[in-house]
Amino acid sequence: MKRASKFTIPPNWKVLFNDLGISLHEVLAHAGLPQQLFEQNKVQLTPSQYFDLWHGIEAVSNNDEMPLKVAEVISLESCDVPIYAALCSTDLNAALARLRDYKPLIGPLTLDIKQDASSTTLTLGCYGHKGELPKTLNLVEMIFFTQLARLATRERIPAQKVVLPLLPKSLAKYEAFFGCEISQGENAQISFSAKDAATPFLTDNQAMLALFDGELQKKLDAIQSDDSLSEKVAAVLVGSLPQGESSADFVAKHMAMSKRTLQRKLASENQSFQSVLQNVRQELAAHYLTQTNLPMQEVSFLLGFHEYNSFVRAYNSWTGCSPSQIRSTANH
Repeated sequence: MKRASKFTIPPNWKVLFNDLGISLHEVLAHAGLPQQLFEQNKVQLTPSQYFDLWHGIEAVSNNDEMPLKVAEVISLESCDVPIYAALCSTDLNAALARLRDYKPLIGPLTLDIKQDASSTTLTLGCYGHKGELPKTLNLVEMIFFTQLARLATRERIPAQKVVLPLLPKSLAKYEAFFGCEISQGENAQISFSAKDAATPFLTDNQAMLALFDGELQKKLDAIQSDDSLSEKVAAVLVGSLPQGESSADFVAKHMAMSKRTLQRKLASENQSFQSVLQNVRQELAAHYLTQTNLPMQEVSFLLGFHEYNSFVRAYNSWTGCSPSQIRSTANH
């Protein structure tokens, strides 16, 4: 299965931040993401931006027990379509299999499921990220799968086993939530007994599921098709920006089409040339500022800016921070 290059973040995340008492402004600033991100009609993140967002959530919440609060605020009304489709499944086994298949629509995470006569075990993985996942993300995912089973069955189903790369400080509270001991291991993992995993979902709705599956499959098919034009434009820009070429005219000529055709086709993907250019520059800037020691003037040049001050103004408009602030944060 082809992995998605961007993920749409549901609008209800703003409500979730509010319910959890987390400042969205501070999270976005820490993650180096635009302050206006959630004001857009369609919020999309690359894999690296997705994990930057979670690192921001972890830093700003600064609360070892925040993931436990997620269990309190999760409700049927707050679920987006892939998760609601999982709730319409017959049981937890079917729901987890559906979530595994639809995960490319939700985020850059992978689910490995092993089912035998005694248990169903789910192991969490990822792509587009080096190193360990944020501890908060691992905990939230494990809590989500547990709460999914409890919401759908209306029973306090316990986990049989939970494994985490980093153990939370409030270990006893988490073990009380899961109903089992938590051990330390290489990957985040959760197991449910075969009996509990096969307990019928009271939310089972095959008619709704057929409707959801059809729409979600179309979205999966779109991910697995050839790269979109916006991805191809981005690839051209990655190579042309260091040469000082950032115009739509240059890219259109390189792709053997008129500027008007380029703009029309991008519009059909709900994109514009300027939005693709900004995304490429922003991603490259984040890499240069946090992963290299290149002088600021050289970073500006590599991004296709003719003047350093133009780069500073643009970067500040994207993130609400100056390039020097981001570099300073990365070096500490």
